[in-house]
Amino acid sequence: MPCPHTHDPGLSWLSRVWSCRRFREPMSEERGGQERPESREEDDRKVRRREKNRVAAQRSRKKQTQKADKLHEEYESLEQENTSLKREIGKLTDEMKHLSEVLKDHEKICPLLHCTMNFVTIPRPDALASCLPR
Repeated sequence: MPCPHTHDPGLSWLSRVWSCRRFREPMSEERGGQERPESREEDDRKVRRREKNRVAAQRSRKKQTQKADKLHEEYESLEQENTSLKREIGKLTDEMKHLSEVLKDHEKICPLLHCTMNFVTIPRPDALASCLPR
C-alpha cells in the first residue's frame, strides 16, 4: 500500500520523503516480524562514508570561502585602482583647462599668428624669440 503522504501536494518533497521513512520503519513487523540487524561491517562502512562525506563537505566549504575571499580582495584592489584613475582623470582635466587658457592668452599676443606674411614656411628668428618663454 503506497504511503498517503507521497501524494499530498501540501507537503514539500523532503517532508514527503521523511514522512514515508517514518511510516516504513514500523511496518517491518508486518514483513515477518523480524528486523534485519545491520552487521558491524555495514555500520563501520556507514560511519566511514559519513566521515568521508563530512571531510569532503568541509573541503568544499573551505574552497568556496577561499574563492569568495579572493574575489573580495580583487574587488577591493579594483576599487582602489578605479579611485586612483578617477583622481588622475581629474588632475589631467584641470591641466588641460589650464593649458587651453594659456594657449588662448598666447594666441592673442603671438606675432606668428598675426604676421601679414604667414605664407612663408621659414619663420623669422626674431619673431620666434618673442614667442618663447624667457
